[in-house]
Amino acid sequence: MIKPFVPQLVYIEPRALEYPLGVELKEKFEKMGLEIRETTSHNQVRNIPGKNHLQQYRNAKSTLVVGVRKTLKFDTSKPSAEYAIPFATGCMGHCHYCYLQTTMGSKPYIRTYVNTDEIFDQARKYMEERAPEMTRFEASCTSDIVGIDHLTHTLKRAIEYFGKTDFGRLRFVTKFHHVDHLLDAEHNGRTRFRFSVNADYVIKNFEPGTSPLDYRIEAARKVAEAGYPLGFIVAPIYIHEGWEEGYKTLFEKLDAQLPESARQDITFEMIQHRFTKPAKRVIQKNYPKSKLEMDEESRRYKWGRYGIGKYIYSKDEEHELREHLESYIDKYFPNAKIEYFT
Repeated sequence: MIKPFVPQLVYIEPRALEYPLGVELKEKFEKMGLEIRETTSHNQVRNIPGKNHLQQYRNAKSTLVVGVRKTLKFDTSKPSAEYAIPFATGCMGHCHYCYLQTTMGSKPYIRTYVNTDEIFDQARKYMEERAPEMTRFEASCTSDIVGIDHLTHTLKRAIEYFGKTDFGRLRFVTKFHHVDHLLDAEHNGRTRFRFSVNADYVIKNFEPGTSPLDYRIEAARKVAEAGYPLGFIVAPIYIHEGWEEGYKTLFEKLDAQLPESARQDITFEMIQHRFTKPAKRVIQKNYPKSKLEMDEESRRYKWGRYGIGKYIYSKDEEHELREHLESYIDKYFPNAKIEYFT
């Protein structure tokens, strides 16, 4: 998907039209000639077209629901931030391994929330509670928000909102290159713009519907030149034939494109491929032809929170992955900060 996302079908919650952004989006989608339906709740969207599960799943991924976020309590279980800030849920990408497939379950459609001022107010309360410590907010826990922001501009508003705060920092990650409208946002260095990157093999085989690697890297260069602090998530780190060379090429490409000015403050987060039993079932149902390797026998089992364990690589494989990737980072980006390897 090289072109920016355009939904095939739009649902609007009546309450969303009590907010200026809801009205604005309805008018925008009417002008674009999109089919608009009403739904009583963004959690209860029914009648998504399709003769079978696969058709309905694909149609849901191109359906946008405009709603009001009722739960304003922010999730706190993220390694990269104190709070997850909820502007959107769901994603138009078709990454085979994505954990959203299990967390979204029967609701794979994309939701955007129009009560942004209420969400910002809640963020302000969290910042006040923790001041003078910094409070980091992660905007991409349940969605790839950049993928829809050319339509909503919610992320742009958030970047400018946090740009004016003393103790708030915003961060998000994307696999899309549609960043041009964000380049002139007044971020004041308070938003870390991260890109999800991987070896070409992984992107080509397991990340359909997202921007190719070269487009992501070009977008990262633009973002760096716009003065944003930059970060990269290498995930999932996946063992495949020639993986050492594949990941080396990734870092060579980054090195060739990124300006000197960005290199003093780059972060890397690294997550090895993992899956749970429930996730494996959902992935096989949604992407029956996927080549994604999920052999429980060849993995080690690691107990997780909430009693659901995950299958990750063996200790030796994990060690080898970590050694290779950290050596590439040391070689090409000696001043970068590795936030974690998990």
